[in-house]
Amino acid sequence: MIKVFAPATVANVGCGYDVLGFALEGYGDTMEVNLRNDEVLKIISIDGAVGIPLAADENVATVAIKSLLKTADLTAGFDIKISKNIAAGSGLGSSASSSAAAVYAVNELLGRPFEKHELIAFAMEGERVASGAAHADNVAPSLLGGFTIVRDYHPLDVINIPYPEDLLAVILYPQVTIKTSDAKRIVKQQIKLSEAISQWGNVAGLVAGLIMKDHALIGRSLKDEIIEPVRSMLIPKYDEVKRHCMDAGALGFNISGSGPSMFALTNDKSVANRILTGVPALYEQEGIELFKFVSAINSLGTISI
Repeated sequence: MIKVFAPATVANVGCGYDVLGFALEGYGDTMEVNLRNDEVLKIISIDGAVGIPLAADENVATVAIKSLLKTADLTAGFDIKISKNIAAGSGLGSSASSSAAAVYAVNELLGRPFEKHELIAFAMEGERVASGAAHADNVAPSLLGGFTIVRDYHPLDVINIPYPEDLLAVILYPQVTIKTSDAKRIVKQQIKLSEAISQWGNVAGLVAGLIMKDHALIGRSLKDEIIEPVRSMLIPKYDEVKRHCMDAGALGFNISGSGPSMFALTNDKSVANRILTGVPALYEQEGIELFKFVSAINSLGTISI
């Protein structure tokens, strides 16, 4: 038996749509996996969430495990108990955390036939079930920790990059529902060359700022010319929240994944506290509950506990 923790994640990170992501500290899902003496994959229980399928062909965890077993040419069965802290549809990598935890746990129980980096491809198959696309911008940081770049998918090329150790993420999650399918549907399929050039510059600047530990450059580059303008319309009070965070001194602000969660980056705890104390009032007048917390960047990713 093994018990593992897989962290929540922030994907896109503003300008890095579908290619950038980072892992959060202390907030994520746990999973207990027991090796069976047959070849059955069985979800025993899912705590903290309702409506998640238990069938092995429909649950992201078991689909990811099947992918691993097929590639390794192995047969094995497992009992799985999932404890969900990350709400589905939060924009914080709920399905990715389950997929990452599952493949990490099974890989450990089987004697580590794969390196941690290689597990990303299997976890991506869980993401295919959840969203219709096998993307890695959430599962990569959940597995590896830190900041990750998905440079390419053919073949899969994921890179961990250095970042300032004092960087903090303020997570703001208004309790409203946004379907990932809706958030993807409104994204423009064609953009102007001038918009693309601006976006490329910001991605390059953000990556350089992280590696160089240049907070000012990170802030200047954390801009999204393409996705934020349309997706922000789905999030109540988005413009007001962003204005408050920037006025409070945040380096930058944007949507986490497809939302409704948002994040602000800072290297100053007093700025983080000003954001946490000021934003709830914006939602109280709308009768919307707000889940909020401050997180360092998780450097370890998925681990045994």
